[in-house]
Amino acid sequence: MARYTGPKSKIARKFKEPIFGPDKALEKKNYPPGQHGLSKKRAKQSEYAVQLMEKQKAKYTYGILERQFAKIFDRASRMHGITGEILLQLIESRLDNVVYRMGIAPSRRAARQLVSHSHITVNGEVVNISSYTLKPGDVVAVREKSKSLETISNSVAGSVNKYPWLDFDNASLSGKFINMPERTQIPENIKEQLIVELYSK
Repeated sequence: MARYTGPKSKIARKFKEPIFGPDKALEKKNYPPGQHGLSKKRAKQSEYAVQLMEKQKAKYTYGILERQFAKIFDRASRMHGITGEILLQLIESRLDNVVYRMGIAPSRRAARQLVSHSHITVNGEVVNISSYTLKPGDVVAVREKSKSLETISNSVAGSVNKYPWLDFDNASLSGKFINMPERTQIPENIKEQLIVELYSK
């Protein structure tokens, strides 16, 4: 399973956002990495650089590599509606993201691991593909044999179901993907229009 394995704090400092969750390094050094990080005379970024940064931020946030991200964008651009919004909806409907949003895993990376290790079922069938796209009405649950896993129970105990497009029951460790989220319901600070502009060049 291909995934980003490089330094996390550097990426968080680059975007000035806790991309991979709470980060003490970001709190201590809230400026970009490198010897010129503190310099105030940084050259003004070009339009292309700003658009590229936004795409990179989205990729790191959701843990998607370049080729996969381009495929999702291509699919979004062929669908009816606002391309940027559809792009985020398709990413949000990935199995690893939904497992994370439901609180079954503490992070998207942990969610991907649970999925790839066959701990998660969709509509009663084990699915071990993190990029599996869910459809409205699909039921996501923890496999019966995996319900006693400490990682899962700890994560669920500390989570609150705060996403209106998902319904999760802590007791049965199962939930439903009710519908595609609206843009206003997605909390990530991503300017999707910049990504659309980048791919449209």
